[in-house]
Parts: sequence; structure tokens; C-alpha cells
Amino acid sequence: MHLGPTRPAPPSPSLPVLPAAKYPAIKALMRPDPRLKWLVLGMVLTQLLACWLVRGLAWRWLLFWAYAFGGCVNHSLTLAIHDISHNTAFGTGHPAHNRWFAIFANLPLGVPYASSFKKYHVDHHRYLGGDGLDVDVPTRLEGWLFCTPARKLLWLALQPFFYSLRPLCVHPKAVTRMEVFNALAQLAANATIFTLWGLKPMAYLLASSLLGLGLHPISGHFVAEHYMFLKGHETYSYYGPLNWITFNVGYHMEHHDFPSIPGCNLPLAPLFSYKAGPVHLVCPLWAEGEASPAVGVDVRKIAPEYYDHLPQHYSWVKVLWDFVSEDSLGPYARVKTFKRSTS
Repeated sequence: MHLGPTRPAPPSPSLPVLPAAKYPAIKALMRPDPRLKWLVLGMVLTQLLACWLVRGLAWRWLLFWAYAFGGCVNHSLTLAIHDISHNTAFGTGHPAHNRWFAIFANLPLGVPYASSFKKYHVDHHRYLGGDGLDVDVPTRLEGWLFCTPARKLLWLALQPFFYSLRPLCVHPKAVTRMEVFNALAQLAANATIFTLWGLKPMAYLLASSLLGLGLHPISGHFVAEHYMFLKGHETYSYYGPLNWITFNVGYHMEHHDFPSIPGCNLPLAPLFSYKAGPVHLVCPLWAEGEASPAVGVDVRKIAPEYYDHLPQHYSWVKVLWDFVSEDSLGPYARVKTFKRSTS
């Protein structure tokens, strides 16, 4: 069994290029998000306060709040880390600031994640769906094993484990110095919380991560982004209310077309998908500090031909329901491409 249709990667040099000057408003959106660092700081402090509050809770209530509240916060922090991995907190001119800030955002998760995520997320953008390169694509074993509604439900519940272990099997890489620093910082934070407040706060943080990234409404984005709900379309955007607490990760086609635009500005970006039609847009990522036009134009209206006819999601809960109940969907419902790594 293979994962969805397979195809060779299209040779990018042959793609027609639309002049970036036609869409000058895009340039103004490619700048750091000034609110991101403060939002992350607030969420980290909120989880620290929650750790103090759960010290005396019964275990059943601890797990309830870990799912209902902590799961939302920790999942949102993973998506903040996703945004920060594109240097949107301090800008492309300060990559080290962004890397260390991602490690700070990682602290309530309980396990080191941020530095490893950045290392592999670059490949996800560079080799989307690439066989053996994009570790977001499930393995053949996952596609073969999790093929019934009950098994797919289990697969969704175990997403944190698959996302953590799959890179080690599909595309192992050498451990970087930042990953070591990430692990040491996380161990120090965990030890401090355990020493100050005991076992339950640590259990709360770990349960928040495992439950929030597992079978949880927000986890619908894992499936909504690239699973083939409609033949011929491998990337989808979601325009529902949960974007408000997930740094607009639902605007996923926009994100892949313009990865240097922070989540807060994605609703202003046009939907120029490489799947939109016969014309492919290649938009350069302008250097930080260049003069840019004023923001305020809804540039989707500039080029509706790239947007109006594209499939989109409005409910991550429905996405999860359809994924589990539809025979045509499952871990195998991904487009795989055969690309050669340039690294």
C-alpha cells in the first residue's frame, strides 16, 4: 500500500512567474509580529499559574482541566513555536533571538520540541510531500495499520507519539547544539517545577501536551492542512473561529505560499496556491528593512481568480469526523512526491 497518489516533483524552473510588483501590498505583510512575544509570555505565565493551582486537585479534575484548558494553551504554544520558526518574533535579522525564544515558549510543554521542530519544518516547506524528506507524511506502516474507524481514532489520539518518532524512522538527522540546549532548558524547568510544587503540576503540563495534541478539536489542523479531502488538492485552508487561538495556522495555503508572513497577517494575504490552476505564483521573500507600501489592503480582492474556487474547511471537528468515518480518508490519503534533497 502506498500513501495516496505518487508523482514526480514538478521542475520549478519551468513554472511561470507572476511579477511581484503586481501585488506590492504583500511586501508590507512580511515583517515581525510585534504582539507575538507578549502573547507567548502571557501563555507561559498562565501555565505556570495553572501549575500552582492544580497542586491540590483530584486527579480526575486535573486531567479534565489538562484537556479543556491546558490542552488548548499548550497546543497554541506549539503553533506559536511554528510561527517563531519562521523568524516572525524578532525578524529574519535576529535568528538567534527567535531560536532562544522558541525554547522559552517550549517550557510549558514538558518535553523538548522547538529546536527539533524547526530542523524538520524547513524540509516540510522545501520538499512538501517528499518521500523520505517530509516527515509530516505518515509512513506506509501507519497507512496500512490505521485503516478502520476505530484504528484511525486511535491514530489521532496518539498523534504526539507519531509526530515525535516518525522523523527518527523516516529522515534521521544529527542532533544539533540548539537541540541539546533545548533539552537542558526543559529539564531544568521540569526539575524546578517538580521541586517547588511536586508531581501534579508536572503531570498537568505533560497531560496538557499529550491530550491537547491528540484527540482534541484543535488537532483537526493536523488533518485539515494536507490530507486529500478532494482529489487533486493537497493543501487546504481553514477559516473557522479556532484560528483566533492558533495564530491563524488555518490559513495554510497562504502560509505555504508566503511563509515569511506571520500568522497575524495571513488573513490579509491572498490565496495564491500552487494548486489554484495552471499559473504558478513564485513570490520572493523580500529582505527585512526594505521600504514597503502601507498595509490595509485586502489583497485577496486583488486576485480572486486564485482564491474563489479553492476548497476550504470551516470546522476542524468536522474534519476529524470525516477523517474517521470516511473510507477514502486515512493516514494514506496524502500526496507523495519523489524529490531529491539538495542538502
